[in-house]
Amino acid sequence: MSIVTVQLGQCGNQIGQEVFSALCSDIRGTHGLCSKKENGSYQDCCKERFFCEEESAVPVARAVLVDMEPKVISQTLSMAARSGHWKYSSQSHFCQKQGSGNNWANGYSVHGPRHKEAIMNLVQKEAEKCDRLGGFFTIMSMAGGTGSGLGAFVTQCLRDAFPTSFILNHVVWPYGTGEVIVQNYNSVLTLSHLYHSSDALLVHENDVIHKICAQLMNIKQISFRDVNQVIAHQLGSVFQPTHTAGGGSGYSRNPLGELMESLVPHPEFRMLGLRNIPQMPESSLPYSTFSWPGLIKHLRQMLIANAQMEEGIDWQVRPPSSIPSTNKPLHFNTSIANLVILRGKDVHGVDLGSFQDPSLYTSWLNPQDAFNAWKTPRAFNKYEKSAALVSNSQFLLKPLDSIVGKAWNMFASKAYLHQYAKFGIQEEDFLDCFTTLEQVISSYTNL
Repeated sequence: MSIVTVQLGQCGNQIGQEVFSALCSDIRGTHGLCSKKENGSYQDCCKERFFCEEESAVPVARAVLVDMEPKVISQTLSMAARSGHWKYSSQSHFCQKQGSGNNWANGYSVHGPRHKEAIMNLVQKEAEKCDRLGGFFTIMSMAGGTGSGLGAFVTQCLRDAFPTSFILNHVVWPYGTGEVIVQNYNSVLTLSHLYHSSDALLVHENDVIHKICAQLMNIKQISFRDVNQVIAHQLGSVFQPTHTAGGGSGYSRNPLGELMESLVPHPEFRMLGLRNIPQMPESSLPYSTFSWPGLIKHLRQMLIANAQMEEGIDWQVRPPSSIPSTNKPLHFNTSIANLVILRGKDVHGVDLGSFQDPSLYTSWLNPQDAFNAWKTPRAFNKYEKSAALVSNSQFLLKPLDSIVGKAWNMFASKAYLHQYAKFGIQEEDFLDCFTTLEQVISSYTNL
């Protein structure tokens, strides 16, 4: 089944381009470390999922590019074409001249309705090129105006136009110190609207990825491109083909559907976090060896101690003992559902029992249902063995609480509200959004 990617705003377009590049370099690599037959079916499956083949024999990304200013889109198109290994379709992008000025309301209330027909036509065309449409993957940031405001509007349009398709929003959480004064408003508006129209939100925090670039990748001068490449690697490690538990011998058919089925058992809980291990500069790979028990042990501790990477995990955090008690250990991260994805050598003998421990999960879900594993013997992007964890847990409680708190403080003093009011977003709209997110925070807190 195929996935149509919708890239929104500057951030969405730059990350989208890196994602397709990562997927493409992965399927072209000869480092699969698996049988020829396995490698062949993996490549076919990835191509059907993310690319359509045209006469030119260069795979064309199944993507729609949307931005309100032309610069980033033309850069993105030409970078893809220059790679020579894949490209974007020349007819699947939409841009304007004026931008959204970092104002969510401008993207949502003005650009959205004005350009709805043109954007949805492009999406419809992409969807019609798929033999079987698995769903939509949108990429956007929360801080600006186009990605966030127009992104929330387009997600609603997708939900209306394709009521039975899966929609996964990939959302980039702004830096805590932030580059946009109203980023907390934009974020609150984006998250609350997406919560109503999306099936799940997969979140990357800029601060976390920045830390990974500095501490694990040893990059001295970190650029947005470095950050985007780490995000693209992590997304690729989830969406490249795998064998799912009940999937028989073939590769999984519908990754979006299976992701939702594994991880979103209740509509109140839609926030997914992603962790990867190992992550290191390519130059260090030849000198590193990994064992599955070591990787799994680290990944599990990253989950329960809410660590973002394998450096600096707090090993003191333990799951609550099986004796039912009301007080939870400090800093323990409770999960609703977890999905572990393993890629590489000897993958089928790996023991994942430690993730099935009932004390990791909330009491209202059976641990058998709360944990899933996907595996493939084919290695990903030069890593002989690698593991990814997609988790629906309390990962995002702190950042969410902080962003809502900051936005509320600004709202209480009525700062910048006139900028939103002139595009029709009133105080009641803000209050609705705060209510939605307070409910999400309280649900996750009470796990």
